[in-house]
Amino acid sequence: MDTFSESGYFWKGGQTLKVPMELFKLNRQRLCEALRSHRTLPSDSFVLLQGGTSEMRYCSDHEPLFRQESYFHWTFGVIEPDFIGAINIQNNQSILFIPRLPPSYVAWMGKIKEPDEYKKIYHVDHVYYVDELEKTFDELVGTSKLILVLHGLNTDSGSESKPANFNGIEKFHLDKTTLHPIITECRVLKTDLELDVLRYTNKISSEAHKFVMLNIKDGMYEYETEALFQYYCHRYGAMRHMSYTCICATGENPAVLHYGHAGAPNDRQLTSKDMCLFDMGGEYYCYASDITCSFPVSGRFTNEQRIIYEAVLDANRQVMKNVRPDVSWVDMHLLAERTQLEHLKQAGLIQGDIDEMMDVRLGALFMPHGLGHMIGIDTHDVGGYLDPHTRSTLPGLKSLRTNRLLKERMCITVEPGIYFNQALLNDGYNNNELNKFLNKNIIDKYLHIGGVRIEDNIVITKDGCELLTNVPRSCDEIEEWMNNNNKEIVDKIDYQLFDQLNKKYQYKNQYLTIKKDA
Repeated sequence: MDTFSESGYFWKGGQTLKVPMELFKLNRQRLCEALRSHRTLPSDSFVLLQGGTSEMRYCSDHEPLFRQESYFHWTFGVIEPDFIGAINIQNNQSILFIPRLPPSYVAWMGKIKEPDEYKKIYHVDHVYYVDELEKTFDELVGTSKLILVLHGLNTDSGSESKPANFNGIEKFHLDKTTLHPIITECRVLKTDLELDVLRYTNKISSEAHKFVMLNIKDGMYEYETEALFQYYCHRYGAMRHMSYTCICATGENPAVLHYGHAGAPNDRQLTSKDMCLFDMGGEYYCYASDITCSFPVSGRFTNEQRIIYEAVLDANRQVMKNVRPDVSWVDMHLLAERTQLEHLKQAGLIQGDIDEMMDVRLGALFMPHGLGHMIGIDTHDVGGYLDPHTRSTLPGLKSLRTNRLLKERMCITVEPGIYFNQALLNDGYNNNELNKFLNKNIIDKYLHIGGVRIEDNIVITKDGCELLTNVPRSCDEIEEWMNNNNKEIVDKIDYQLFDQLNKKYQYKNQYLTIKKDA
């Protein structure tokens, strides 16, 4: 079966999602409309974008699995490396420039597609070879017309996008400033077709999380749970790529926010007393999901685990009840902090006035990261800061990946958390402004939990949000799901049995449109 059909879909077969090429045609149309409305931009300008390039691992001949550059994917939906794309802003006409592959390619890599094949696959107007780019631009553009290339800062990574380049480009009139903010803002607001893909990535990744929860047991290693998640996503969702490195943290490891990296590679053995923090998401056709589930290995919450979990869950749901267009994401972060501090105070871990705690940023001691981030083709999607110089310097707030007012069609994660990171706590104990609020003797009783994070993906609607993630969230829901008689599923890894069980459970606030209370 071909991944692309003649009827204009990306599809991996079976029950996987069919993604129409119309999605990318619409993206190009939106981009051109936004550029045409620019006051000083000549209407006969062209956009030029360079796709991702094939690379080898260091000095070896091993070629890592290619994943497309995100701006290029958003514009053209191309899955192969070494392409260049152009758009005529005046009439929306699209052009792809493909690599001219040697005849020997056939024996090693398969059939070489002709330009007309790519034209049909990607629903573009023209296809030429990359070595014809200069000649083509001489004819279409000339030296008088403007070419917009992508150059700008990614406020999450701190890296700049690389502008397209080709032999002879120096003789053309280039603009390196106009395109980046406009195409970035187009990516921020998702179309209905893009939302369909994000719903799918959330559906499969939610099921994969539930699959892990159902199959986890004492004595497993963290990497086994990672393997179960990846297995489910790939086999039943055709998600060959993960959206990011899986975080499978147990014991005290959840206190490390980005555990799972090469130096801490999900290699601890689980015990029945552990709390798990599993942050994992699959990617389909370059669209991401980013979901975190926290739960006890035993399938039963202890009193301490339940106290922390319900504090984080309350923060998560309070944010969802209050988001809507024109609400400040900074205010939502502060709401989550305040909610968690109130719970911690009620449980005796902290003492004193909540407003004073907020003033001295005590919440950042327990939640040093931001509340959430844009999500789309990148896990930490672009457009978080309209002006990076407006980023706060205060603890917690400086880690926010966006400080914007929310807009309808923004997709964003809601991921509050409470962590017991010994290094951060020690800083708090040594800080007179913070120490007076901390009850160390009680906090010490919670150190073994490591941390709890609850992360959901939402899309902002005109009067609230739609929750895309679909997993058990309350303590009761988690315990009920994990304590099914699941031996047959564990032994057989039987999808049909799992699917039957999965359909029996519907969770509160899942796949519902959450609106602000009237």
